Amino acid sequence: MSDWAAVARAVNERMRELDITQRELAERSGISPATLREIQQGANRQRSRSTLAAISRALRWPEDHLRRVSTEGQVSESTAEDAPALASLREELTELRQRVEALESRLQQ
Repeated sequence: MSDWAAVARAVNERMRELDITQRELAERSGISPATLREIQQGANRQRSRSTLAAISRALRWPEDHLRRVSTEGQVSESTAEDAPALASLREELTELRQRVEALESRLQQ
């Protein structure tokens, strides 16, 4: 039995982490927005390995990540050792977004 709710949680969380939209994920993965919407909602419908692999790659995970999530539940790719580096990257990303917003604001004046 596949855990499609775990797949939905993993995909939605990763999309937030990467700050990408459903449309962007569809373009990167080659999967239709309708199929992605079903996956994001945890629809109880079997998915092919190629579909899960395409989405995994587009989300910068190993190709078999979402298949493993579907069969094993939530699979963590990060470790406690990664936490400080991820926190630092998130802070840098926030700072860069603020700088871009400030530049865009100046350009619109």
